[in-house]
Amino acid sequence: MVGSIEVKSGNNMYSNGRVHNHNGLEDKLDELRQILGKSNDDLLRIVCVGAGAWGSVFAALLQDSYGQFRDKVQIRIWRRSGRAVDRATAEHLFEVINSREDVLRRLIRRCAYLKYVEARLGDRTLYADEILKDGFCLNMIDTPLCPLKVVTNLQEAVWDADVVINGFPSTETREVFNEISKYWKERITVPIIISLAKGIEAELDPVPHIITPTQMINRATGVPVENILYLGGPNIASEIYNKEYANARICGSEKWRKPLAKFLRQPHFIVWDNSDLITHEVMGGLKNVYAIGAGIAAALTNESATSKSVYFAHCTSEMIFITYLLSEEPERLAGPLLADTYVTLLKGRNAWYGQMIAKGELSLDMGDSISGKGTIQGVSAVGAFYELLSQSSLNVLHPGENKPVAPVELCPILKTLYKILIKREQGPMAILQALRDENLNDPRDRIEIAQSHAFYRPSLLGQP
Repeated sequence: MVGSIEVKSGNNMYSNGRVHNHNGLEDKLDELRQILGKSNDDLLRIVCVGAGAWGSVFAALLQDSYGQFRDKVQIRIWRRSGRAVDRATAEHLFEVINSREDVLRRLIRRCAYLKYVEARLGDRTLYADEILKDGFCLNMIDTPLCPLKVVTNLQEAVWDADVVINGFPSTETREVFNEISKYWKERITVPIIISLAKGIEAELDPVPHIITPTQMINRATGVPVENILYLGGPNIASEIYNKEYANARICGSEKWRKPLAKFLRQPHFIVWDNSDLITHEVMGGLKNVYAIGAGIAAALTNESATSKSVYFAHCTSEMIFITYLLSEEPERLAGPLLADTYVTLLKGRNAWYGQMIAKGELSLDMGDSISGKGTIQGVSAVGAFYELLSQSSLNVLHPGENKPVAPVELCPILKTLYKILIKREQGPMAILQALRDENLNDPRDRIEIAQSHAFYRPSLLGQP
């Protein structure tokens, strides 16, 4: 049963072998319930919509921590039904199960092991929602999670939820929350929404500006901005679930971010809070852009440390340049942005995608939703940032040519990625050609240009 506890060797452990620390958990749960005005006989209902790697891990972390308090909280995850697990994935899943004694024993005890044997033999088709109930995320097969309560009916999942976690990529957020809004027309209470999505869209009217997932949610549902928050940080989902030390920030109104930061904080997962919601969201999308280029450069140079460092110098200077357009105090973002970029370059799906494209193991015609990985959000972000920064209304003075140019003209990597991924006018090798251009400015020059001009464009974030 979900949330059940076993005693092994004198230590309290979850049924999947994870050490359980009871100290303070119930107090934190009671505190959040009180803030939300929950009566003693009224469950706190938390649901994650979207079951990608990060969404599934986030739900599993909550289940591991609070799932035992079944008379106080209900934790569920929604994903679409009907997604079949292919034969190769089923075979790999079987190998993972048999390599983990704790998982193997759990499935046998739940009378669920036989279906994985049959799937390996090709005698049965497994479905993504089915395996998620047993603790397996289709985008992260190698990391078994705790069993999750899975709902495949969206209306059932969200209609009375107190806290909704958006685990969808930015490219799907609007569609899903437009659907959710239909079920909230009769609601009396306003839910809290925490978005995990990293990605942006561009709008050009009435002025060029960025649309973030929290803004999409606000537009779709009418939920007030103060009830919508963003959580992100330099982390890899599977490593967080395996208790590697990590940190994140929850950004939004003070009314909710501080109690939620306390509720979500764990010994191995430290959650800070910050008021700068939109800018942190945008930075989460920006690093995905340059992660794809990093993967391309690494693959084409056989993981050359020198070439990767050259790329890193130029891509970070472009990112810093762009932050000066987006933030009045960009120096506050330097640490979080670089940390998030670093971890994404090391092990993120966007860098992996760039490598696979450069090696020819994936093609652009396959789209940006890759089996076993999920959506590669950096692809759409390349198009959005290029479109925004190519607008003449944002012109800046080019130092060498002493004439006004669109900001994208000072971002050669972004321009090249756009030509590779969106326009498909050039191949992956164009990244190296851009880096080796003898006319390319010193990365320091780009930063100095931004620092020496009044670059800040609040209109880009929809601000007056």
